[in-house]
Amino acid sequence: MLCVAGFVNAQEPDTRFGMGMFGAQQSFDVNFDEYIPAPEGFDQERPKLKAKQRGTVELFEYQSESVGTTRKCNVYLPPKYNPKKKYSVLYLLHGIGGDEWEWMNDGGVPNIIMDNLYADKKVADMIVVMPNGRAAKNDSRDGGMGSFMAFNDFDKDLIGSLIPAIESKYSVYTDKEHRAIAGLSMGGGQSLNFGLGNMDVFAYVGGFSSAPNTGRPQQLIPDVEKTKKENKLLWMVCGGADGLMSNSSNLKKFCDDNGVPCTLINYPDEGHNFTVWKYGLYNFAQLIFK
Repeated sequence: MLCVAGFVNAQEPDTRFGMGMFGAQQSFDVNFDEYIPAPEGFDQERPKLKAKQRGTVELFEYQSESVGTTRKCNVYLPPKYNPKKKYSVLYLLHGIGGDEWEWMNDGGVPNIIMDNLYADKKVADMIVVMPNGRAAKNDSRDGGMGSFMAFNDFDKDLIGSLIPAIESKYSVYTDKEHRAIAGLSMGGGQSLNFGLGNMDVFAYVGGFSSAPNTGRPQQLIPDVEKTKKENKLLWMVCGGADGLMSNSSNLKKFCDDNGVPCTLINYPDEGHNFTVWKYGLYNFAQLIFK
């Protein structure tokens, strides 16, 4: 499960980059927000939930103008999805070694997390779109570091083609107040870059263990007052034993120094893995569209 640009399996760090990349606990001059553990079973299927209490996941195809091909994404529809209602949309991105199936098949269980949140009445009505963040005609997982620019260019596909296609197919709101973007690792960097870079499109932005593709704080927030006014939520989490913490902590410190509301949670003793990313989805989903 590759998740960071050129950095091999997140569970088995490549020592060519030094263990500090994923390994040892580090100290950061930043004020972390309080870590509150997720409740036991938040990511486990509840056998007692009836079929009508469970959402569905379907594969959706759309034509990408920027890539020039038909592309795919997975879409989670909540329990009792009703096309006569309007829903908000969370765009949930994967890591560099993943694709539109990573959250579903590699341990993220977003459908189970969302089903449980709906059952507990902890989330607003939304659908969750899991696209392939590699904007290339060959968008398979085989690209590795060679697909870095394809990740960088995904905003053109996302904003120019995917969002209009989702809004045409599904009964969703079409304003920024009802759109959120978040992702893990490379997808976390994309979410921060594209979300903060397009505040007319996304009002809620989340980064889970964001990778080195994350822009520098001054690039992400060139206009502090505009960000204060237009961004509704900037929320991040990273494992305390993840050497990539600096990407998130640098942004958190910049925000604190400039009075920009921002959350960064240090997940104790965890590295670069789905333990952190599931926790991120569980918490982020409860905060958006409210």
